Amino acid sequence: MSHEIYGNALRLLTYVFAAVEYGSLRQAARKLGVGESSVSRNVVKLEQLLEMQLFDRDVRGVRLTQAGRAWTEVVRSHFEGLQEAFRDTARDNRDAKTVRIGLCAVGGGEFLKRLFDRFRKSCPDVSLAIEDVPREQCLTAIRRRRFDIVFASGLGTPTSCRAEMFWQERIFVLVPAGHPLAEKRAVTWADLAGMPLLVPVGTSGPLLDFPMLEGIVTDGCRPTVNICQAGQATVIFNVQLGQGITLAGESFAQTVAIDATAWKPLNGHNSLCPIKALWLETNPKRAVLRLIGLARKKANAIPSPEYSQSARFR
Repeated sequence: MSHEIYGNALRLLTYVFAAVEYGSLRQAARKLGVGESSVSRNVVKLEQLLEMQLFDRDVRGVRLTQAGRAWTEVVRSHFEGLQEAFRDTARDNRDAKTVRIGLCAVGGGEFLKRLFDRFRKSCPDVSLAIEDVPREQCLTAIRRRRFDIVFASGLGTPTSCRAEMFWQERIFVLVPAGHPLAEKRAVTWADLAGMPLLVPVGTSGPLLDFPMLEGIVTDGCRPTVNICQAGQATVIFNVQLGQGITLAGESFAQTVAIDATAWKPLNGHNSLCPIKALWLETNPKRAVLRLIGLARKKANAIPSPEYSQSARFR
């Protein structure tokens, strides 16, 4: 019995302090919207738990005993603190109706667009707050719960949170308009041998992990990786000036046309970049679990990218 009463302690205290405030079980019941017998029964339960008589009762109502007054004075601040905490939680529940999503070097793309559209239809009362997140802040932002879930390219295999690959994007190369590769329908890593590959480390971060970039070898050929202390916009400007090439995912390349440049899809080995979702398994939001479930279902329904698909890009 004690375990059951402890579990209902806040409810019991609510009845007791209502009785203290109104000096009447009937008035307390009216205020709480319950029957008078319910108030009386729960006050008695708490008295039995404490082995202490809290109230003297007579036809005029109830009043605290001396012991009851001393006890309630001690407990009142804690009770009011708990009430405030629950009120704060109720206000914070508005955040439970928002899923905070971070995108790290990932364009919207058809996968995310369809996923979010499906989620909105499935959970119309939940809103999506979508922001960019720098690659170097991804894991910290997840651990500190700044984001509920982050979609990122690469990122290896983090141990501090759950990571799952949902789809792959074809890698596209941005080349200057006058470059010989601009006339090709598609390129390979061998075509890029010795060329300066400009990789931003600013807000948008690189498309691929540095280890993956350094490990790209096709027939012994690879571009020269130049790490730029700049964001994506500055790197693109450098490509326009003919200073090198840069990479992006297919979702970005399909939607962003850049003057004096041409997007070329990569073919062959290491031409796909895995896109992962990262989240904390301890995240209590059911909406996040719903989003992950929809992402898994959608990922299982889409075919892997085919090299031949790149032929439609010129």
